[in-house]
Amino acid sequence: MYLKYSLNNKLRFLKKIFQTRYIKPKQTLIILGLLSLLVISFVLGITFGSYNIPLSNILKSTIEPIHKTVLIQIRAPRVVLAGFVGASLALSGASLQGLFRNPLADPGLIGVSAGAALGATSIIVLSNHFVPETLSGPFLLPLAAIGGASGVIILLFLLTKGFKTRGTTYMLLIGIAINSLAGVCIGILTYISSDAELRSLTFWTMGSFGGVTWPLLLPAIIIISFFLFWAMPSSRNLDLLQLGEIEAQRLGINLKKLRFNIVISSAAIVGISVSLSGMIGFIGLVVPHLARLLGGVNHSYLLISSAIAGSSLMIIADLFARVLVQPAELPVGLITSAIGAPFFLYLIINTKKA
Repeated sequence: MYLKYSLNNKLRFLKKIFQTRYIKPKQTLIILGLLSLLVISFVLGITFGSYNIPLSNILKSTIEPIHKTVLIQIRAPRVVLAGFVGASLALSGASLQGLFRNPLADPGLIGVSAGAALGATSIIVLSNHFVPETLSGPFLLPLAAIGGASGVIILLFLLTKGFKTRGTTYMLLIGIAINSLAGVCIGILTYISSDAELRSLTFWTMGSFGGVTWPLLLPAIIIISFFLFWAMPSSRNLDLLQLGEIEAQRLGINLKKLRFNIVISSAAIVGISVSLSGMIGFIGLVVPHLARLLGGVNHSYLLISSAIAGSSLMIIADLFARVLVQPAELPVGLITSAIGAPFFLYLIINTKKA
């Protein structure tokens, strides 16, 4: 009787998945609404700050030179980076939650963020002692962070090789161990850092989009866009994976390929995002839950809506970071945590009531 009941439940779930293969009309409207919010947040992001630029001046055929400099060289790359980082963290959070079938999964869970942070911390603290001055430059910190994230990716696949269907579970456990080891190394580097290095390290770990330039941003945009689109086709397989790994394999899902696609794409976009913006929390954890509350759980909708909502939320958070304490600037990581933590508590309380 129990086996029959369990089989019926799985068949009903499978039927529900096939019925939600495509994005529903309601979900399409939600995505369009989120796109409108993204456009509005982008306009607000480039017009407001410590130096406000009226929208009417931007729309003029002849814009003032100072407005043009602030808009193109300072404000626009910052807002674009915030949008791409928000989309990266949110989409990777949604895809990792689907891969691990764990609503608490986020980009930091598998250790990639910690690896990127360790690479960046090493450069901040040790570059003055071990890196020749001819090799130092604006690309050194991002490359070190990407190198740290890449090292974690290689380590994950080497250590989980041979576990077959249980590889996802062991990848999660290895990620937790890597987070702990990276935390120890970062703590040691923090302990031996000078006052100036400690100040730089502290601000970097709280996140910021300041100081980004187009030459530094354009390569990151190309790579992030490539991996964002690479992750999207996995949405169907992520839906089927919610039945369980054994059932998903019986339905023809290549778990090894799916795990590779999700982990590589998530690790790449998170590593690049962390390398340019520092450590920013709660976006990858909270935004997918918000998207589910708005429109549903099928990943065809969830991945797209999470990316758009994460982009909008990050731009708005950066805007608050720039205007709350003018002319100074708050770390954007504090803003996202201030928004994300109460919302996450609200989700937990609502779940308990339900």
